[in-house]
Amino acid sequence: MEATTPRAGLRERKKQKTRDTIIDVALELFAKQGYEHTTIAEIADAAEVSRRTIFTYFPSKEDILFYDLTEVEEHLEQALRERPEGTTALDVLREFIVGSLTPDSAQVLRKCIVADDEMLKRNERARYAPLERLMAKAIAEDLDTTVDDIRPQIVAGSIFAAFNTLHDPAAPPEPFSPEHAMRVIDDVIGFLRGGLEALRRG
Repeated sequence: MEATTPRAGLRERKKQKTRDTIIDVALELFAKQGYEHTTIAEIADAAEVSRRTIFTYFPSKEDILFYDLTEVEEHLEQALRERPEGTTALDVLREFIVGSLTPDSAQVLRKCIVADDEMLKRNERARYAPLERLMAKAIAEDLDTTVDDIRPQIVAGSIFAAFNTLHDPAAPPEPFSPEHAMRVIDDVIGFLRGGLEALRRG
């Protein structure tokens, strides 16, 4: 058993390195020659892997571009599911947004790529939709109601509208400082928190 553990660890590190390489070269090609004009074959050649290897890691070219959103959704779902007693859905969402205000270089590059493509802007918004649904469900739990209730949907939609505005790909890569963005989000969350308290009392 002890002999197999290091090999498993090495295998996972190699897989992660291959995945990271695919992401890095794909983003560079998207930025250089455009998303639509970049083929999977070109990405495979630049990453020095086969087309089959790419599809092992990513179902489609667009999944390479939005490489982290599935993981983000999983992390938010876990944070909401495991939140301590007394921690509201809005508390969890605030921490989620705080973590998004310092994007890494790949995320900044993606923002520039998406900014030049209306289709990618729409698709990015669609890929954030599951996060909004997660929030609506958690807010519904806070209100002791169901996700079909329009109230948690409106609250979740409002906070994600603010989030999407701050991360608008049509804006420069850093339109707001993290401090300014957080003040805006805190104002929005404070307003919505007051509304939720009123709904609970009602």
